[in-house]
Amino acid sequence: MDILFRGGRVFTPAGVVTRAVLVRDGVIAAVGAESELARQPHETVDLNGGLLAPGFIDAHMHPVQAGLERAKCDLSEVFGLDAYLEKIADYATRNLDKEWIDGGGWDMSAFPGGLPHREQLDFLDRPVYLIQRDHHAAWVNTAALARAGITRDTPDPADGRIERDAAGEPTGVLHEGAMDLVGLLTPRPTPQDLQDALADAERHLFSLGITGWQDAIVGSYAGSDDQLPTYVEAARSGRLRARVVGALWWDRTRGAEQIEDLVARRAAAEGLGRFAATSVKIMQDGITENFTAATLEPYCLCGGTGLSYVDPAKLREYVAELDRHGFQVHFHAIGERAVREALDSLEGTDPANRHHIAHLQIIEPSDVPRFAALGVTANLQPLWATHHAQMDELTLPYLGEPRSSWQYPFADLLAHGTRFCAGSDWPVSNADPLQGMHVAVNRTEPGSSVHAGYPTAQTPFLPGQRLDLATAMTAYTAGSAWINRSPAGVIEPGRPADLVVLDRDPFELPREDIWTTRVRMTFVDGEAVHEQP
Repeated sequence: MDILFRGGRVFTPAGVVTRAVLVRDGVIAAVGAESELARQPHETVDLNGGLLAPGFIDAHMHPVQAGLERAKCDLSEVFGLDAYLEKIADYATRNLDKEWIDGGGWDMSAFPGGLPHREQLDFLDRPVYLIQRDHHAAWVNTAALARAGITRDTPDPADGRIERDAAGEPTGVLHEGAMDLVGLLTPRPTPQDLQDALADAERHLFSLGITGWQDAIVGSYAGSDDQLPTYVEAARSGRLRARVVGALWWDRTRGAEQIEDLVARRAAAEGLGRFAATSVKIMQDGITENFTAATLEPYCLCGGTGLSYVDPAKLREYVAELDRHGFQVHFHAIGERAVREALDSLEGTDPANRHHIAHLQIIEPSDVPRFAALGVTANLQPLWATHHAQMDELTLPYLGEPRSSWQYPFADLLAHGTRFCAGSDWPVSNADPLQGMHVAVNRTEPGSSVHAGYPTAQTPFLPGQRLDLATAMTAYTAGSAWINRSPAGVIEPGRPADLVVLDRDPFELPREDIWTTRVRMTFVDGEAVHEQP
């Protein structure tokens, strides 16, 4: 039977309109006046004054990793050393049979200088491996260092750093590629563990109105296993309901010879319907807080200009070859030098391949117009564009001016005609798109944030870079659908009925209250996959 959505407004390409939406056989059949659409038998979903929007699509996240972490020692919902140690001790007590204590979610801003220490975890007699919230560092104890054979004489890998004290001894923090020195020794998840993690992640994302995503690392990275077989099996069996694109991991220890392997990996996922591996993820730099983001000028206080993980001269060659093979290139670029290197490598590529650059924390102003000129999409993670402890205590002092004022220039990108998509980088940060939209519009922390009590949380961060709500919501719907070549993302006849029912209309709220909006129901192909209890 048909489903009629009525009693509220609808977010459409024409704007927010008072209309009803008729769904037939999982497809949007009509958008129009309720009096016209209600003339045939139908089930009714009463919007009750809320908003009907396209299902949200997250253009940059890591759901399998998130699902695994949710099942381990998950520190993401607490903050501070005491809270972390309490959570870790409780997990260890409840899991006496586990050889390792592993998980993650700790925040750099909880520690002086952003750095915990191995001795804080030495109350446990088992090795400990805890990934930082941003997934660019790991906190380990002395037992884990010993298990890996890491000593003062262990050299840093080319793509990472072993944090050391003044005497040269490892402190228990492993940055970037150094994470693998311990991470690859932790117990490997079974295929069933990975399937369970994906299923748990999908349920959580449906509860947030997310009906599709791009997995930003499908491959082995930071101690994680390759998720490609997990997605292929889930799609082939029909267990995967969301529409997903996997970004195949570019191994930065290899060169152009891996492209043949990437082509074969893409082929292994062809014809699956719900999943395709048509993108390649290149992580060009790290993050500002540990000085691995690639900058044009040295960091304040500590010097250095970060890391370019792929030689910029070779990057042009690799990207050109990927482009010729019809791959979309999905860049991680945080520092302004990494952004420029990514843009330089995309010159002359085919815009039809829909290349995009994620994160974009710092963009040197002369590079802002290049996105639209080159047909490169800006993949926004809006939640990070606020005054929060990590920004105020670690990032701003290290960047200095004018570089600090170049951060997350959303309005400037928009003014030059840049196409947007948006995502969360979950589990790095909250997956809730409505929280991200709130920040994009307000440039302040959502009222529900665990850090909302931070003194400057409600002081707008570079408020001139705010977006309007329609632009932000379009980025999370039509924009990310475009990046994924998804037929969903828009409410119009002929599109799949991937829809989300919001409990209120955020367009009618004061902008500072956008974060209070909740998801009532989520639909995929016209079938309810989540209903608020």
